[in-house]
Amino acid sequence: QVQLVESGGGLVQAGGSLRLSCAASGRSFSTYAMAWFRQAPEKEREIVASVTYGETTRDYADSVKGRFTISRNDTKNTMDLQMDSLVPEDTAVYYCTAAPRGSGWYGSMSYWGKGTLVTVSS
Repeated sequence: QVQLVESGGGLVQAGGSLRLSCAASGRSFSTYAMAWFRQAPEKEREIVASVTYGETTRDYADSVKGRFTISRNDTKNTMDLQMDSLVPEDTAVYYCTAAPRGSGWYGSMSYWGKGTLVTVSS
């Protein structure tokens, strides 16, 4: 069974840091692009950061540039999101996803985790 499982969420004060991890199992995702999305209450899900296979390209939403860093370890089949200088607007459920080449994040061949909650207090 293929699974993506997020961990590392929690409650943190504004200005603090958290590191999210996504552990993949059931298959290798070394040839998949991977990303972190988030969904705040009453808002649409939005992409936060993405990384291509081989880490050749990393992209970030403007709102997190300079504060978040995405990384992946294909040997361990994991992906991380280091989040620094957190602000209350970062409060959301964070999801990891993996998509094969040529498939969008919401394609039928993509995988999603169930999410981990990040709460940033002011």
